[in-house]
Amino acid sequence: MLELDTSLPCGDIAQEEQLDHLDPLRHLKDDTELEGIISSDGLTRPSASVSELLTALPEQSHSVEDGLLKLSFTHRWDSPPRLLSISLVVDAAPGCGGLAWPAGQILANYLVQKGPKYIKGKTVLELGSGTGLVGLAVGALGDAKVLITDQAPLLSIMRSNVSLNNLQERVMVAELNWGSPIPADIPPPDIILAADCVYFEPAFPLLIQTLRDLSNSNTEILFCYKKRRKADKRFFTMLKKTFAWKEVSDDPNRQIYSREAITLVRLFKLKSSNGSP
Repeated sequence: MLELDTSLPCGDIAQEEQLDHLDPLRHLKDDTELEGIISSDGLTRPSASVSELLTALPEQSHSVEDGLLKLSFTHRWDSPPRLLSISLVVDAAPGCGGLAWPAGQILANYLVQKGPKYIKGKTVLELGSGTGLVGLAVGALGDAKVLITDQAPLLSIMRSNVSLNNLQERVMVAELNWGSPIPADIPPPDIILAADCVYFEPAFPLLIQTLRDLSNSNTEILFCYKKRRKADKRFFTMLKKTFAWKEVSDDPNRQIYSREAITLVRLFKLKSSNGSP
C-alpha cells in the first residue's frame, strides 16, 4: 500500500498542503467557490456569475418532506424513459463526498447523452462515488454491471441511494481505498469513471496507483474535475508518467462548463505501464 506523501515543498504550495492536512476538504467547502453551484443540502442555487452553468446540469429539486434531492436528465433515447430521474440522500456529515457536486452532475449528464449502447454489457466502476450519482445514472441507463466505490464512511449513503432508485440488481456498492490492493470481489472494469477526485494533494499518488491497478491500455477512463488551485497541476505532472489524456470534445455543454473551470477528459493508459514493451 502506498503511504501519503507528507513531504512539503517550498513556497506557497507548502502552506497550501499544511492547510490541507488540517482540513482535507477545505477547497470543497469554500463558499466563494461554491456560490451559485451548490449548498449544504446538495442543491444548486442561483447566482448571476454561474447562471449559464445551470443549463449544463440536470434539472433538480429538493423535497422538504423527505429530504431527498431529485435530479432529472433529459435525453433522446427510447429507453429508459425520456426523463431519467435519480433520487439521492445527500448528507454533508461524513464529508463533502455526501453532496452532489457539479463535476459529477456533468459527467452523469454526459453518460446519459451517450446512451444505453455506450455502456451495454460493460463493467463500469466509479471511483470516489460519494452519493453514487454517476454510477446510479449509468445503472438506470440499461444493461451494465456497475460498481460504485468509496471509503467506509460513505458506503451507507451509497447503499441507501441504490435502494432508493431500485437499482440493486445493476449497481453494487464496494469499499475501495485508493493506494490499497484492489479487493478480490472487484472485477476489472471496462469503463472507469471519476468526478471531482482531485482535491487533496497527498492522495494524488494513491489515486494514480488505483487508476493504474484497475486499468489496461484498453480501459475507457472518463475523468471530470474542477480546476481549483495551482497545486492541482502537480496531479497531472504525476499522472503523465502512466497516462495520456485528451479533453472530451463531443459534449455539447463543454463550452459552458469549461468557463467555470470544469473539464472532462478521457485518460489513456500508456502501454509501457501495463508491463509490456
